[in-house]
Amino acid sequence: MKIKRFVGGSLESNGYIISNKAGGSCYIIDPGYEPKKFIDYVETEGLSLKGIILTHHHHDHVGGVSRIRDHFGVPAMMHEMDAPMYKGTIDRQLRDGDTIDLDGETLLVLSTPGHTWGSVCILSEKSKVVFTGDTIFDTDLGRTDLMDGSPRDMIESCRDVINKWSNEYTIYPGHDGSATMKQVRIYNEEFLSCL
Repeated sequence: MKIKRFVGGSLESNGYIISNKAGGSCYIIDPGYEPKKFIDYVETEGLSLKGIILTHHHHDHVGGVSRIRDHFGVPAMMHEMDAPMYKGTIDRQLRDGDTIDLDGETLLVLSTPGHTWGSVCILSEKSKVVFTGDTIFDTDLGRTDLMDGSPRDMIESCRDVINKWSNEYTIYPGHDGSATMKQVRIYNEEFLSCL
């Protein structure tokens, strides 16, 4: 999988464009800021955008959705628990266990509440990567003190979902850099305290 990262806004949020081959299909994950950069990349690379996948409803991850959605005429996707919190249009409401196809590569939707009720992670077993939004970062976890956050849900997401990922998986979070799960299990004290 080819992963192109864009960092934008005062919170330095990560947005991603994922694809598998030149001129093939792609998805955008969490375009929070500067939608023109995402649009330009898709068009310059000759990719076919199939949709926009959102890990949760916070503005720094969804701010660029409407412009991209309208430009390409593609669906925006978000978990059904977060969709009512989003002021724009959600075309497909996601649930735990749903799959999304990227040129034959399966993207698995995993419900990981804690940061928000409907936070999700997007996992590719083939590429051994997970896009984690604001659920887990390289050295800490997403905050749980906002309106629909839950410390208890975050603990359960860490124990029941994230801890099942093998050390070879690489996480691509909503802020900061990527990390392998091996590194997470060494340096992420907040994650370890949940286990």
